[in-house]
Amino acid sequence: MCGIAGIYSPCLQPTALQNHIAQMTRSLAHRGPDAEGLLVDADKGVALGHRRLSILDLSDAAKQPFVSACGRYVMTYNGEVYNYRDLRQRFGLHNLRTTSDTEVIIELFALYGAECVQYFNGMFAIAIYDRQTECLWLLRDRIGVKPLYYTWQPESQLFGFASELKAFQQSPLFAPTLSVRREAIALFLHVGFMPSSSTIYQQIQQLPPAHYACYDKQQLHLTRYWSAANYLPHTNRVTSVADARQNLDDLIRSAVTYRLISDVPVGIFLSGGIDSSLVAATAQEVSGQRVQTFSIGFAESQFDESSYARAVAQHIGSEHYEFRLSYTDALERITQLADIYDEPFADSSALPMLLVSEMARQKVSVALSGDGGDELFLGYGMYRWATRLANPISRGLGSFIGRCLQYAPQNRYRRGGMVLDCRNYKHVQSHILSQESYLFARHELKTF
Repeated sequence: MCGIAGIYSPCLQPTALQNHIAQMTRSLAHRGPDAEGLLVDADKGVALGHRRLSILDLSDAAKQPFVSACGRYVMTYNGEVYNYRDLRQRFGLHNLRTTSDTEVIIELFALYGAECVQYFNGMFAIAIYDRQTECLWLLRDRIGVKPLYYTWQPESQLFGFASELKAFQQSPLFAPTLSVRREAIALFLHVGFMPSSSTIYQQIQQLPPAHYACYDKQQLHLTRYWSAANYLPHTNRVTSVADARQNLDDLIRSAVTYRLISDVPVGIFLSGGIDSSLVAATAQEVSGQRVQTFSIGFAESQFDESSYARAVAQHIGSEHYEFRLSYTDALERITQLADIYDEPFADSSALPMLLVSEMARQKVSVALSGDGGDELFLGYGMYRWATRLANPISRGLGSFIGRCLQYAPQNRYRRGGMVLDCRNYKHVQSHILSQESYLFARHELKTF
């Protein structure tokens, strides 16, 4: 991953602009240890920063901020557009200076503007400044894999963006104005994270997934460019099981193959579960060389699932690395999570992900994982509950039955009762998520 930051403020003196963007960018050094780049246009009040993790085209020519061939556009970018080689051929971009996806992105923006994002298959947070119109554009990938935060203070003509909240927290330009968003605390207690466009701070928002934004010094204009609702299964129904299997196999192979494109070593996070095992097996099959896999093992048997990962690695023939630690070792690392996430975050997988990432970084710069499989293939209990609560009987009697079950002696019935006790079906999705995650229901939070 890389780190990006930017400031747009015509009121700042050139020296102050330079110092502030340098502080914001250096706070993101952990995201991009290979290089730092700054571009300051003092006359326009614009400053862009970039911390680079080199993955494609390791030469200095691909460093950022990156200027388009015509000189009109300047870009700082975090992520990867996997189909950049296809786009390069499709749009006839044959005279490029680099072999990076960065240059393909900015040259397509020069041709088609922000709508070029429709062509991108990838995960990205992109900022592009148009020197001619003096507009700053922000673009985020469809699912929101890559983070992109922004703050806008119209009264002081100050706009800023960054990959992480710490860029604002540690900047003398933004930190003094930050205050906690009280309603965000209730959101966190309900779903375990800061959803949609919110953050823990009153003054900072997230650019929503599948959106791009234009800041023209007067207003911030947001546009949604994609919606999953437009790609529901009924729009392209498959009637043959054989065809479905073949289509799924083609999609998985394509997705893994795209993500293996790199000029640095790539590894796989392998837990031994279905999702990561499928990714690892596919990577081993399509890569043409022995892949490296990484897993975490615990000394305490009740927490340890490393034997499954070991068995998968042996079966596919990967070069397997296993890091073993104790429950106490893991607890000692919990305090690091606050520095990493910058705001409350209740996903228990954060800790093993931190540990396996640290181990993998000793061998590779990029790693694939099985994240997203349960969401795509309905692998969580919450999906079964969604089906139950869609029943008209559940909607009519669910809350009454749920409250009765909460007095049952068995824990499983009490938990089921809490899920059934949905008092406002307008929020049924977040209700199921909260109760499946042992969090608070909306009616338990007075300020929500």
